[in-house]
Amino acid sequence: MVKTNCTIISNFIFLGFSHYPKVEIIVFVLSLLMYLITLLDNIILISISILDSYLHTPMYFFLSNLSFLDICYTSSALTPMLANFVTGKNSISFSGCAAQMYFFLAMGSTECVILSTMAYDRYVAICNPLRYPMIMNRRVCVHIAAGSWVTGCLTALVETVSVLQLSLCGNNIINHFTCEILAVLKLVCVDTSMVEFFMLVISVLLLPMPVLLICISYAFILSNILRISSVDGRSRAFSTCAAHLTVIVLFYGTALSTYLKPSAVDSQEIDKFMALVYAGLTPMLNPIIYSLRNKEVKVAVKRVLVRNPLCALFIPSSK
Repeated sequence: MVKTNCTIISNFIFLGFSHYPKVEIIVFVLSLLMYLITLLDNIILISISILDSYLHTPMYFFLSNLSFLDICYTSSALTPMLANFVTGKNSISFSGCAAQMYFFLAMGSTECVILSTMAYDRYVAICNPLRYPMIMNRRVCVHIAAGSWVTGCLTALVETVSVLQLSLCGNNIINHFTCEILAVLKLVCVDTSMVEFFMLVISVLLLPMPVLLICISYAFILSNILRISSVDGRSRAFSTCAAHLTVIVLFYGTALSTYLKPSAVDSQEIDKFMALVYAGLTPMLNPIIYSLRNKEVKVAVKRVLVRNPLCALFIPSSK
């Protein structure tokens, strides 16, 4: 519990979208659909990557990490909101809020790093294909993935502890559908400039820096694609890159506008919808854009179904 000069706060109440009852129902239905599709798509991708030896490559190793991460990320953000809507209980304990804030930040921060490492992996595969197996060997891939998870989890721990150790004003109403760090920070009644500075430094390291690396990687990739003599090959390559960049713009664009906007700008209602995009929509789109529309994965699905007919009960057949 957090003690202030006048009260002890043991739980928080979410406002969510309660000011807009009709919108709240629509958000619930869309969030439930996004969550179920995210679970299905990502579980299929992880299963296929494990069961089919042809997909035991660096790209699918990182995609499996991203899929597991997206399941955790969406679950930390959407399941409490969905449960609260069904039960009608919009409160959460202080410890529950702390855990929710930590996992939401940890999964989001890790995704920022993982997406940039995936862009680097594609850069090496396309621009240095002969050296690719040597550069992106198993040991390197494991170290990169582990580094991404450690970075995300440690930065989230620093941010969560920094905010929750501050004194609250007695107001326990969070104007959000989850224990989002900026929404909780608005309840603090002491000077937050030092915490905001730490958050700014971490946000710059986890948002603009990975975006810069992704832009550089795709600039080299696009430059390499332009050298492809086949018009058909160029068209397919551009289509794939455009799909990847669309998801990246959605994720980083909404996150940047939320965490790097001027502190004077009060846009909590917009922030809620932004959170739905980077914590709900992009995890749903990631497996579809990066792999399930990929011919390689479709062939792998058929191989798995042939070898394991029982999997047909859980994995939709791919044509």
